[in-house]
Amino acid sequence: MMSTIAEDGVMQAITLLSVGEHTVTHHKTNEKDGYTAVQVGAEIAKKLSKSVAGHVKLSKAMPKIIREFRLDEITEDLHVGAKLTADVFSVGDTVDVTGTSKGKGWAGTIKRHNFHRQRKTHGGKGNTRKPGSIGSMYPQHIFKGKKMAGHMGAEQVTVSNLKVALIDTEHNVIGVTGAVPGPRKSIVIVKGAK
Repeated sequence: MMSTIAEDGVMQAITLLSVGEHTVTHHKTNEKDGYTAVQVGAEIAKKLSKSVAGHVKLSKAMPKIIREFRLDEITEDLHVGAKLTADVFSVGDTVDVTGTSKGKGWAGTIKRHNFHRQRKTHGGKGNTRKPGSIGSMYPQHIFKGKKMAGHMGAEQVTVSNLKVALIDTEHNVIGVTGAVPGPRKSIVIVKGAK
């Protein structure tokens, strides 16, 4: 992350995202598949399985990651084998950024669900960070979805309505206002906001 000064003179925090080599690998059409979409491959794999190699053969690419993006119609500049760079977006566009959040491991209810701790004195009995009662006598079981201790983080998160503040086509970098989910060097998907 870094900060820039906007046109109105306000300082804003931006996150710089490196845009790797992206290639259009496949088309999905309404007639054949029931919807319209393009598949985009990113990064370069050392070795592909035979099924993936056959799937991306026309694009002449060796993508490590393949993602699909639905469109209303496929334009001519999105032909199979076309390269996509940072100039797909322009400054001022509103985008949604999807990534995998940082994994926090096994966490208790205080850290995971913002529970209050119990009192330490006057009969606390040492149960200060335990969740307390998780159900009454009836219906003799615990409801699904009860907030309890468990695995925290490492899940898909989407941050909506971020603005594109910077585009550097020379270094293939996009700068979006605010923070994006996930640790450094993680993979994120940037889409135009609905």
